[in-house]
Amino acid sequence: MTVIAALLFVSAALRLLGVSNVAFALDGQGESQSNASIAVDWPEQDGNLGVLLSSFQSREQRVRAEEQRISKRSEQLIQAEASIASQLAKLEEAELQLRKLLSIADSASEDDVARLTSVYENMKPKAAAIVFEEMAPEFAAGFLARMRPDAAALVMAGLNPQTAYAVSVVLAGRHIDVEKNKRD
Repeated sequence: MTVIAALLFVSAALRLLGVSNVAFALDGQGESQSNASIAVDWPEQDGNLGVLLSSFQSREQRVRAEEQRISKRSEQLIQAEASIASQLAKLEEAELQLRKLLSIADSASEDDVARLTSVYENMKPKAAAIVFEEMAPEFAAGFLARMRPDAAALVMAGLNPQTAYAVSVVLAGRHIDVEKNKRD
């Protein structure tokens, strides 16, 4: 069975190669593979086989070149991935440092505002009112909201009515959006 399969395979391969006038001869009864021999009568078309061989060699060279190009590209991608991972780690570290700096800045800013609020609370109300008259209503409202209610009331009493009204509107409207969102 193996002998027949081998002969069929060789026959198919020779037909694919375009070889004609091939003669097979079996010595003896053909009972065993050791007794079988194949005699091939190659035609005078050696030029066709040379062209075919040359074509296969050319294709093999192109395949090897493509494999090398793919291998090189793969190495470049691996290097690029490593570079990106390194840069990402650096960016994450920079982001962490920036967050720390922002936290420090926010804390310092909050400390400054708290200190300034305390200064306004401890000023004489009429003197504080003069300063608050010069502030934008939104800015003044920010300080008055942080002040103790009794100190804020004395400062508001010292403001002219239009300024006091403007500051009151800002204070009243500061959290109106939060109230709307709670209801929705």
